[in-house]
Order: sequence, then C-alpha cells, then structure tokens
Amino acid sequence: MLIKSILITLCSLYSGYSFAQIEPTSSQIQIEDTRGLQILSKVPVKVAALNWDIAEQVLELGVVPVAMPNITGYSEWVVRPEVPSSVQDIGTRVEPNIERLAELNPDVIIISSPQVDLIPRLERIAPVLTFETFSADHDNVKSAIQNFRSIAKVLGKQAYAEEKLTDMFYELEQLKHGLDTAYNGKLPTVAAFRFSNTSSIYLYGDNSITQFALQQLGVSPALPQPATQWGVTQKRLKALFELTDASVALYFKPFEQEDKVTNSVLWKAMPFVRNDRVNSVSAVWNYGGAMSILYNAQVLSTALLEIAPNTVKTN
Repeated sequence: MLIKSILITLCSLYSGYSFAQIEPTSSQIQIEDTRGLQILSKVPVKVAALNWDIAEQVLELGVVPVAMPNITGYSEWVVRPEVPSSVQDIGTRVEPNIERLAELNPDVIIISSPQVDLIPRLERIAPVLTFETFSADHDNVKSAIQNFRSIAKVLGKQAYAEEKLTDMFYELEQLKHGLDTAYNGKLPTVAAFRFSNTSSIYLYGDNSITQFALQQLGVSPALPQPATQWGVTQKRLKALFELTDASVALYFKPFEQEDKVTNSVLWKAMPFVRNDRVNSVSAVWNYGGAMSILYNAQVLSTALLEIAPNTVKTN
C-alpha cells in the first residue's frame, strides 16, 4: 500500500487534475482542451484520432479509433501500441482525407497541432477536440499526462487511465533498480539522440519525454540541452566528440543511412565508439503521450543493459 501511495503522489505531481475530480456528474462531458472549455453530449463511441500521439493515447485507453493517419509510418516510428486492422487509414497527418473521414461518421475528432488549420472543415463532420502536448512555454511531460487524463475523461476511461499511470511509475522504479544493479550503482551519463542526416543529429534535452524517461531511470544527461518545444536541439555529428569517457551514446532507430554513418571514419574515431559505449535504441516515439514515457524508458533501459560492463553482468 505504501508503494501505491507513493506512485499515486507521483502521478498527481504530473497532473492538472486531482484524483477526486475524475468522475463526471452527468452524461454531458465538459472538458478543457487546448482551445478552452468544450462540451460533448455523451461519451463518444466512434473516435477519429488525427495525430500519432493522439492515436497512441486512444489505443492505450482500450479504444480502437475508426480512423487515423499514415498507419504504415506509425508502425515504423511509433510502434506501440499496435494498430488493429479495423482502423481506417485516412492519409497523412497534415493532409488527412476529409471526404473519407466524413464517410466514417465519427462521434468525435481528436487532433493536435498539425491539424489546427483544418478545424473549420472538421467541425462540419463532428465535434473537434484539440490536445497539443508540446510547447516551449510549458512542461511537456506534465502536459502529456494531463492530456492523457483529459482524453480518458472524454472516453469514459478515467479509472483505467489512473491504473495505467500508477503501473507506469511502478515499472519505471523497477527499471531503475535493474540498471542500478547492472552498473553497481554507477550509471553513466547518456547522450540520447536521433540522426537527422549523415552529418547532424537531434539531441534530446530538457522538456523532452526522452530526457524525463532517463531521469526516471536515474540517468543524467551527458550533454545537457536547454528546453525547447520538442525537447530537441540539432547539432553537428562531431559535437559528440564532447562526450567524456564516462558517457554513453544512444541513438534511436530507424535511420535509413545508419550503416553509412556507423561505418564512417568520423564515427569510428569517436571515443565512445572505440570504448564500446554506444548502442542503438529500438524504435519508439519521442513525441507521444503519457505512455511514451514508459516506452522510452523500456528501450533506453534495454540498450543500457546490453552494454553494461561484463564484470557486473549476472548472465
């Protein structure tokens, strides 16, 4: 019970809502989205999720959307949760197929920043809710968790959402313990990044889900970066020469030119490469909803365990 109490406190810390305020008082749903107070007449059944982070959260809440964009891209970059075959692909995130969406007759359309300009057209089809997680003007992690709770309220899944959040913080603690054991309590600092191209990277820093996930694992940044809207800063690849011998470099997949970079003279000259303190990280979405925190932590933990010193490995 003590552990659960602590986890509930952690969940509350990253929330705009208190645990005493999650049950609706009538069939009418009042919800604050990015645009302000919105009112739905009832819990929607047919949900259209027009952005990947929105689709991720709807699926996490046990609701299968009738439509979402670019399912092939989602399956490559976001990966989890998987998209059921019944979900209709309605084109791209920026230019969804409005006509096809209208044919599906959703009860609600949930969007994010890439679809804001489409609101007047979308509102002719169904009520529109907007949840924008990423901004330079707020804490993206708190926003992600608040939006997860808000979407759960819309879908009548409040209690389930709280269970998911509590379980997430519990698993984060378990992952942290596993890393502490593998590294004898001496975790390396980490530079986590994506390749932008063969000569530059996107380095995750403050205000990123990735950096927050690392913090929950007890890991400090090797190359601290200031807060930005998306929590990333573009750097030249050679900036990684700044990493010390005590640091680890972790890069996220996918990247089509990975072999070209990792076989280059520049890459092989990096101290962390020569010292085997580098690893790739399985595909995960760094710009998702609340559960992306856990998914980031899981793949980052796996990557770190794979390169833990042999002297402290137990198998």
